[in-house]
This record gives sequence, structure tokens and C-alpha cells, in this order.
Amino acid sequence: MKTKKCYECNGEIVSKKIEVVISGKSLGKFPAEVCKKCGEEVFDELTSKKIDKTAKQKGLWGLAKKIKIVKLGRSLAIKIPKRISDFLGLREGKEALIKPEKNTIIIEN
Repeated sequence: MKTKKCYECNGEIVSKKIEVVISGKSLGKFPAEVCKKCGEEVFDELTSKKIDKTAKQKGLWGLAKKIKIVKLGRSLAIKIPKRISDFLGLREGKEALIKPEKNTIIIEN
């Protein structure tokens, strides 16, 4: 039997179940082909559909949104879409911690 090779690095491919996490929430473990060398993970079409269905059932599908950055006085401001604020439990008047982390803004409540 011929060993499968990775399209990215030519490393050996193995089949195993891996945990899929979206927005910090686990969707469970799903079968994938994973490269032992570079870690590239590939799901077949049926598995991808199951992952999408699970993400939709858990309300995680489509949370990412593009937003505009606006000027507010001398500061910059963003509007957080309702679905995201609901997901994070953010409320008007509630305190949150915002911090930069290499091209990312993290909001902790």
C-alpha cells in the first residue's frame, strides 16, 4: 500500500480524529487526514458538512464580521455587532478588558 504524501511539504499523511474549535468552543472530534511533518489538516466533503452543521446548531456560524473603524474624538472606535456582543455576554455599562496581541485585539469580560 502506497503512503499518502502531503501536498504542502511532502510529509506522511495519517488518518486520525481531531478536535475542531471555533471561537473558543469545541465542536467535537472529527476524522481528518493530518500531515505528520507540517500538521496540515484536511477533512473530506462529508465531514466538512458535518462540521458546518454543528457550528450552525451551536450558533457559531457566521460570527466573524468585517467592521469599519471610525474616529470618535481623538480615539478610534468600533461597533461590536449584536450577535458577537450576545455571544461574549457584553452589555452597556459592564466593564471589559481590551488588550493588543500581535495584530489582534482581545476583549475579555
